[in-house]
Amino acid sequence: MSPSTGAALRMLAATVDAKAVAEIGTGTGVSGIHLLHGMRPDGVLTTVDPEPEHQQFARQAFRACGFASNRARFIPGRALDVLPRLADAGYDLVFCDGDRLELLEYLAESLRLLRPGGLVVFEGVFANGRTVDSGPQPTEVIRIRELLRAVRESQELVPSLLPVGDGLLCAVKR
Repeated sequence: MSPSTGAALRMLAATVDAKAVAEIGTGTGVSGIHLLHGMRPDGVLTTVDPEPEHQQFARQAFRACGFASNRARFIPGRALDVLPRLADAGYDLVFCDGDRLELLEYLAESLRLLRPGGLVVFEGVFANGRTVDSGPQPTEVIRIRELLRAVRESQELVPSLLPVGDGLLCAVKR
């Protein structure tokens, strides 16, 4: 994750005064650290990843940054298995950085999870410039294009594409 993407995530979390954030794709915890820095001091990050070792790295990184252990809830598993168990309208922000083939499903789950005025954010939507390239594209790029179209056409969302890092697609739920 680029420093500009991290700064944008911090700012977005602060903008919605985030107390509850869901993150799809824990990775090594870099995005989670930025989100936690932007969240309210009593906020909790719920992070989902199919790889338990990723979550262990992130747990250590959060601790090294001085975050109390109760600031993050780690749930191992596939996002589409875990997300349906999370509370409807219980989140201020949902950050999606998981399997590119499941983007439309993440969008549907995010709309259910977000409170009105909440924010959904997708990372990497430029796909290193492939999103706008003509010609045949891999399935993941086709899925990103479908996501961009769905968000743009949604009456439920107010979208913006931020040109930081590899592209942040942000949308506020009406």
